[in-house]
Parts: sequence; structure tokens; C-alpha cells
Amino acid sequence: MLEGGDNLVTINGTLQRHINTQAGKTLHKCDVCAKEFSHDCHLKIHMRTHTGEKPYKCDVCAREFSQSSDLKRHIRMHHTGETPYKCDVCAREFSQSSDLKRHIRTHTGETPYKCDVCAREFSQSSHLRRHVRTHSGETCSKCDVCSKEFSSSSHLKRHILRTHTRHKCDVCAREFSQSSHFKRHVRTHTGEKPHECDVCSRKFTLSNDLKRHMRTHTGEKPHVCGVCFRKFNERSDLKGHMSTHTGDKPHGCDLCGKQFNYRSSLQSHVRTHTGEKVHHCDVCGKAFSQHNNLQSHMRTHTGDKPFDCNVCDKGFRYLGNLQTHMRTHTGEKPYDCDVCGKLFSRLDSLKRHMRIHTEDKADNTHIEMSVVQVQCE
Repeated sequence: MLEGGDNLVTINGTLQRHINTQAGKTLHKCDVCAKEFSHDCHLKIHMRTHTGEKPYKCDVCAREFSQSSDLKRHIRMHHTGETPYKCDVCAREFSQSSDLKRHIRTHTGETPYKCDVCAREFSQSSHLRRHVRTHSGETCSKCDVCSKEFSSSSHLKRHILRTHTRHKCDVCAREFSQSSHFKRHVRTHTGEKPHECDVCSRKFTLSNDLKRHMRTHTGEKPHVCGVCFRKFNERSDLKGHMSTHTGDKPHGCDLCGKQFNYRSSLQSHVRTHTGEKVHHCDVCGKAFSQHNNLQSHMRTHTGDKPFDCNVCDKGFRYLGNLQTHMRTHTGEKPYDCDVCGKLFSRLDSLKRHMRIHTEDKADNTHIEMSVVQVQCE
């Protein structure tokens, strides 16, 4: 037992509130709706639902909240990208503990919420509430614009935001149904990048982009293949990798029918049809259809030669040049002439050689034509 008077008062006060709670005694009553609370602080928070008071403000986007916990959750979800709650089974991360608890039930199969009418069980209370309305026929929320009915107020709010509320860009007139998407889009015009890496100072438009970038420093690969246990930085990379096990190639080209594992691979391929060049060199302005071609081109400006010969240590800008160079050490000659069978280590050497045969053929044709002409005369 603690001896200090202040400590004793604090502990006794907490104990008394606990006793009141257990006894069902409510000390604090709302003057507006008569709802009762065991703690004064809970009543104060509740009163904000009547007054509309929102004393907690986000320093990034100025959005206001009635509870500090809501502000903290908002910052994690929309600005920092922080996901402190991690699943021990599949390593998936969440910004809210309640989301993690719900997710855990997908592994355990736990369904703690049971319907009193038909005994059907659910993993989430919201699913049970929606289900109960199928028995009662109740539709609790109705849209004032189109009269569509919804089983929950959250679904109605989402419907109004996405269907009837439009956010229009003043620059390009593009419209968005969600304010968060609209704000992100505006940054493509302003160039604003509010999310900065603490390691290399690189800046990003979106918090999720920063989060993914941080893995290049930490080496973290949270997405694991359940078949071969290979790890990936991105969920999309894991999804694409899974097709190597299933054989599935879900992304098809509408122009030539070629199939791809990854959507990004399809997008790059489509540019071979359209000729679109979306990747520009900041130094000379030259444009490329593929990002890896731009990266290779940049070495002409930087002088970087990342591919080294392990025999003579000579450096090369491109992997293909290194592979060609290695044949000077191995003696390999993979290119052969179809006419005389001569072998070459380089494709350009074979092409130069082929001119000998084409020129000889042209000379022979010219001689034959001259002979025919003489005979005719």
C-alpha cells in the first residue's frame, strides 16, 4: 500500500469509480439526452456530440476531431502511414488495434457474435447488426437525394460522399468522390511532397509511398509467399509472384493478346504499341517508354559503370556489354553465318560479315545480266 497522501487519494478515487461502475451506479447524467455515465470525463466527451465541439486539430491537414484518440488514429492512417499493430501469423500490419483484432479472427475462425433468431455466427458485430435487419426488415438510413436505403449509417455516409459529393480540381477539372483522393491529386499539380525520409531526405507525395521507400533502408520484406517462402517489399509483387506457382497471368494486352503476371508489366508493354514515352531525362530531356531504359541512359551523364568483369575488372554501363566482353575471355562465339558457317562472338560482327555475301551476290547478278545483254546484241 502506498503511504503518500496524494497517491492514496488518487488510488481511492479510482477505486471508488471502479466500485460505482461495478455496482451499476451512474454519477453523471447528460442534460440533453439523459444518457448516464460513470465517469465525468466520459460525459464531457459525450457532450461534444451535442455541441459539435472538436478541440483536437491535425497539424498537417487541419482536420478537427472531438477525441484525441480519433486524431491519433487519423494521423497514423493518412499522414505518417504508421502501422504499429502487427499480425503474428501473416505479418500484416494495421494502424488500429481494433483492425488487428478483427483480422486475427480470419486466422482463428472465431465468430463471437451470434444471431438470436437463426443462431448464425459472425466474426464482427457490424456484420451481425446488418444480418439482424434481414429478419426485422429494418432499414435505418435513407438517402435524402436518391431515396436509396442502407442498413447502416456508415454505408449511407459513404454513399453520399462517393455518389452525390464531388470534389473538382480547379486546374484540370478532374472530379473525385473522396476528399482524401482529391487532396492527393492536387499535390500532382502543386508538387507538394509533405512526407520526408529521415534517412536520405527523399520526399514523397503520399505517406504510403514513404512507408514503402523506408523498406529500401531497413531491408524489411513483410509479404511472404506461402508456397516457397520468398519475401517481397510490396503486396502487389507477392501477388504477381504467386502466378509463377499457379501459372495464372491475369493481365492481358487488348491489342495483341499477350498475357502478363504484373499490371506494371502490361502497362510497359502497351507503350510498345502506342509509342508513348513517359519517362524523361532531367539532364537532356530525352524521353523513354520504359523506366529501366531511362536508368540506363542516365549512366551516360553520370559516367557510372556498375557492371564489372570478374576477370579483368573492366567496367561497363550496360549488362549486355559486359556479357559481350566476357566472350573475349571464354572464346564463345554464339553467332554463325548461314552462308559459310563462320562463327562470331558479336552480332554486329556477323552483320558486317554478311555484307560480303550480299555484295558478292549483287556482283554475280550484275555479271549475269551483262552476259545476257551481250548475247541479245
